Amino acid sequence: MDLHKEWYTVEFDNGETSPTHRPLEEEYSFYQAVKKGDLEYIRENCDKQTFSSPNGMGILSTDPLTNLKYHFVVTVAMITRHCVEGGMALEHSYRLSDFYIQKMDKCQSTAEIISLHKHMVLDYTSRMSLLSKRASYSKSILLCIDYIYNHIHERITINDLAKYTSLSPSHLSKLFKKEVGISISEYIREQKISTAQNLLIYSELSLIEITNHLGFASQSHFIQTFEKYTGLTPKKYRDKYFRTAH
Repeated sequence: MDLHKEWYTVEFDNGETSPTHRPLEEEYSFYQAVKKGDLEYIRENCDKQTFSSPNGMGILSTDPLTNLKYHFVVTVAMITRHCVEGGMALEHSYRLSDFYIQKMDKCQSTAEIISLHKHMVLDYTSRMSLLSKRASYSKSILLCIDYIYNHIHERITINDLAKYTSLSPSHLSKLFKKEVGISISEYIREQKISTAQNLLIYSELSLIEITNHLGFASQSHFIQTFEKYTGLTPKKYRDKYFRTAH
């Protein structure tokens, strides 16, 4: 196969009719906004449906669904690298990328992909926004946050964190509230509920499996806590958002 010949033939036939791509500055601004954790810019970009707009989108496949899937992978790959440059842990960023690409691979419609894309972009941006705030946290608080992230599937106590940071429980509690703005227990609950939301949307785990997976004392306690934070029971939340974005 003479690829050079084929390329020049395609270029000659479609040179004047092929759609133009978005300006490089526009793409750069988007990825920089994610990197900086600029949620306002990214929400506005998503509301404009820039990702799915045919204006400036290259044709990677003649099939609309496949074309959007390819663009999704390109976007995730670019975001992953920009976020690593911005301070996100490399393995964390790549695991997140793998997670979203696997979810995208199961999408059956362009609407599902567009919805997942919005969730993915906002997720990365939110995490980068948190990272920018972490810059002002003390070493002890950063250790706490990392411990909570790595042990989210377990029952985490203030004593566990105090031992890990070599501080007294009372001192750590005061320091955490001062720097983060909420109590340790409140922060742990928020992180567990955030994880539960993703599991309800993107997995088929039962409520009892999610309850055990996140270390809640009982299913009723999980349901009560979840409803307090989201305004919906886990079942209603899954019925409303299953395999879609917020």
